[in-house]
Amino acid sequence: MRSHWWWRPGWRAGRELYAVHTTFGGQDGLHDLVRAWQEPLRGLPGLDVLPIEWLHLTMQGLGFTDEVEDVDAIAEAVRLRLAEVEPARLTFDRPVVDPESVQFRPLPAEGIDRARRAVRQGVREVRGEVDEDDGWTPHMSIAYSDADGPAEPYERALATVTAAPATITVRRIQLIVIRRDGHLYRWKVHTPLDLAG
Repeated sequence: MRSHWWWRPGWRAGRELYAVHTTFGGQDGLHDLVRAWQEPLRGLPGLDVLPIEWLHLTMQGLGFTDEVEDVDAIAEAVRLRLAEVEPARLTFDRPVVDPESVQFRPLPAEGIDRARRAVRQGVREVRGEVDEDDGWTPHMSIAYSDADGPAEPYERALATVTAAPATITVRRIQLIVIRRDGHLYRWKVHTPLDLAG
């Protein structure tokens, strides 16, 4: 494991970023599943367990708020693109231990991947380009590593959990303003973005 909280390029305390993410407000069944898997992780050293309200599936960064001037145009272009994309049905089963987090990788990925492609197309229509696709894998972290060390204690803790999978339908994603302070991502919604139907 390695700490997730190193300062990535451009980030600093108090700085905010425009991004398009899937958030999970009102998904009670998913929240219950996450709590079941988080329970044995609580209190383990080297790990920051996420509060339920800040669960998210990262999709596309747009740029820091003090640099971006075209956010409203992007929001409209993305809204029009997503209106042609069917809602995504995702099943969350068992989390995995990644080098920087404990995370779910929901399946099937195709539906949420179509939504992300629509987001990126909307950005491209406004800007003429979009950042390189870096092999994106949809994931929802439930805890972040805050130290270097072995993964085995977390894997052993997760092995004690038995929980039925949760399936949700993503009908809306969000353009948000997100900040990264105090070992936590927090945000406010700038524009909700509905999928078809």
